[in-house]
Amino acid sequence: MTKKVLLVGESWISSATHYKGFDQFGSVTFHLGAEPLVKALQGSEFDLTYMPAHEAVEKFPFGMAGLDAYDAVILSDIGANSLLLPPAVWLHSQTVPNRLKLIKAWVEKGGGLLMVGGYFSFQGIDGKARWRRTPVEDVLPVTCLAYDDRVEMPEGSTAIVLRPEHPVMAGLDGEWPLLLGVNEVEPRDRADIEVLARLPEDQGSHPLLVLGSHGKGRTAAWTSDIGPHWLSPAFCEWEGYGRLWTNLLGWLTEAR
Repeated sequence: MTKKVLLVGESWISSATHYKGFDQFGSVTFHLGAEPLVKALQGSEFDLTYMPAHEAVEKFPFGMAGLDAYDAVILSDIGANSLLLPPAVWLHSQTVPNRLKLIKAWVEKGGGLLMVGGYFSFQGIDGKARWRRTPVEDVLPVTCLAYDDRVEMPEGSTAIVLRPEHPVMAGLDGEWPLLLGVNEVEPRDRADIEVLARLPEDQGSHPLLVLGSHGKGRTAAWTSDIGPHWLSPAFCEWEGYGRLWTNLLGWLTEAR
């Protein structure tokens, strides 16, 4: 049976100024960061809808019926403000449904939520992602720090798998390719929380993959990236890359 997944975020627009002697000119480029995941899910049981960050500001559902169209939602590298401040609020001071509360209610009734790491995930660069103390944080299996939570590892790091017997880890034996960073989070202290993988002790033992539940739904936190720059090209090309995501989405959408 096909399962519908909504990926929200993983896009950005860059503006550059080019100087050539006396002269200068500007350029603007648009980037998508989740192409490795899109490729990995092609032909799988998961039907992925990719909603870039700028589209999510207005197109992310404002009502439960919109979210009910999906079995799982992935929030990746998009800050809370993008869902809290659509133009109706930011430009016209109108009221709209709080979409962070909507996500929480959707998970409580059985939805599967995954937050993936990045500069605008969890608390993010300079603390600007601002998921801490929100309804979305309430349902995650981890809590966010109160400040910039990036852990940059330019030397590279490999995952330490703690629960190789877990279904999410099926087919992922052996050493994983290099990671270059994560968001630092704290796993919740509850019986349902499972830390499946973490960083090595000499790099802080920070959680990498954490599973949990909220109400009738399941939730997960993957604290590294979907693709570069925190995932090395070798990680994205690894045969286990697609298996990791299909296993994780399978677990998230499994009926409880």
